[in-house]
Amino acid sequence: MSDAGPVRLTDTLEEGSSVKLVASQAIEREVKDPAENASQPAHLLYQDPFIVIASKPAGILVHSDGTGREPDTLTAQVNAALEEQGLISTAQVLQRLDKDTSGCVLFSLCPDFQAAFDALVAGHAMHKYYLAVVKGSFPEGVTKLSAPLGRDRHDPRRMRVASSGKSCLSIVRRVMYEKGYSLVLVAPKTGRKHQIRVHLAFRGFPIVGDPLYGAGGGPALPHPERVQLPNGEMVATTLLLHCWEERFIHPVMGEEVSVRAPLTEMFLRLFEVKEMRKALQNAMKLEEKRGM
Repeated sequence: MSDAGPVRLTDTLEEGSSVKLVASQAIEREVKDPAENASQPAHLLYQDPFIVIASKPAGILVHSDGTGREPDTLTAQVNAALEEQGLISTAQVLQRLDKDTSGCVLFSLCPDFQAAFDALVAGHAMHKYYLAVVKGSFPEGVTKLSAPLGRDRHDPRRMRVASSGKSCLSIVRRVMYEKGYSLVLVAPKTGRKHQIRVHLAFRGFPIVGDPLYGAGGGPALPHPERVQLPNGEMVATTLLLHCWEERFIHPVMGEEVSVRAPLTEMFLRLFEVKEMRKALQNAMKLEEKRGM
């Protein structure tokens, strides 16, 4: 604010004008995830003046839960990455992933344009693809899972299939099958809590490492789960669900943004890497023909 009233970053001031900087409420809200809480800077997959897309590791929260028990959040790590660049922006998360899910997460950097990105996410104009490893041989081709979901009255952590629940849709394509595990590509068309996890488990193909949902939507196996690698080694794993790709038209710049998050180590250990990359390429070609 100048002595002549509010100013924008693009305004030109007369020589001798005094300027008063006023901290916005958006910055004040973000002090719960400051850069100093981060164990490391986030891996930024995409950045422009309005947004960043960060690669979330499994095992951390996207933002603080208010308890202070887990201060090293993805938001803190994004703020640390911005601080390293000398930027004063603070990141405001636009979408969320479960703690044990890895992959792409979108953040706003500019409060003036955040509403446009909120509308993008809420209006489902963004194309998202998840990768998951499930137990067993998932059916080939495309499978539509549309069971309605509601909260589990007996366990507040869980969702369940319920006729009175909210409608939702997940489009699942098998990418490959190898030694007891299927790699599937999932396009969620709605954004219900735990949607992919519940849909796959209810169909009889729970995600490997899921601590909440077992086959048929029942209780999960003892956690952490152990899986057998192609070389016969048995190792413990966390949830193998990864937000792999996000694609959308930038609401401010008008250009297409397409980002993929690198796969985590366990995906690369369970499947032969060259075969997996070839299978993913073929699956995405089929998705393009299907019209996403």
